[in-house]
Amino acid sequence: MQKLATWFRDARHFQILYLSLFLLFGIFALQWAGQDFSGWINYAIVIAACLLTQAVGIHFTTKDYRSLKSALISGLGLSLLMQAGSVWSFALAGVLAIGSKYLIRYHGKHIFNPANFGLVAAILLTGLIGYAGGDSFQSDVWVNNGKWGSSLILFFMLGAMGFLVLAKVKRMDTSIAFLLTFASLIVFRDLVYFGDPDPRVPLHTLTNGSLLLFTFFMITDPMTTPNSRKARIPWAIAIAIGSFILIQQFKIFAAAPIYILFAFAPVTAVLDRFFKAKKYSWYE
Repeated sequence: MQKLATWFRDARHFQILYLSLFLLFGIFALQWAGQDFSGWINYAIVIAACLLTQAVGIHFTTKDYRSLKSALISGLGLSLLMQAGSVWSFALAGVLAIGSKYLIRYHGKHIFNPANFGLVAAILLTGLIGYAGGDSFQSDVWVNNGKWGSSLILFFMLGAMGFLVLAKVKRMDTSIAFLLTFASLIVFRDLVYFGDPDPRVPLHTLTNGSLLLFTFFMITDPMTTPNSRKARIPWAIAIAIGSFILIQQFKIFAAAPIYILFAFAPVTAVLDRFFKAKKYSWYE
């Protein structure tokens, strides 16, 4: 019973289950891996890259191999959100994601959400490599908005399970603040500013798998969000506003929140200095 209680105490177990179920849903129900299941290689590579990089980091630092669970979460998150033209880009994203945890730190806390950093860094790096080779800035990595489709059933599945995970990591305030702000801006834009009377228009935008995964998985990472609730709520609202502005300016819906979170990540360290609160621990 004590071992079972310890298992339930670690919220990462619920995150792994949550992300694994939706990856399997994507592979089998939405056929992400293709008819010949060749896409399995991409997912295996990015997850293996995360786990191996984390294992190396653990070996030279804490020796606590329980944190391999965090690397698995990052690998699953990248599998769900990223698309790439080559298997090497998947490997690159995994290495960059976990490497950022050990190389970019402040006061004992890594600054960037690993999956967020790995995805954005891989987009920028592969684009720069192509540009240096004489081509236009065409990245080999991207966020695919369309691979999830837009289904109310998927929305409720992601949402219901997402709130269960948020209850464990104690970051429901962050998710609600972001989603309410972002949804309000989208609804105002479509129904009021553009005057479209059909409520299905904003609903189609908001029931997107990539947005929901960002809301319930990426922006709520307890290790890279502000420690204090007083800081988390305005932080999440600012990310929602920034995402909306980026969408309006550049029409990049799927990637907009991911880019804004990347840009806002260093702000967390500043907020933690001014709003003192206990640092989150997976084992409490």
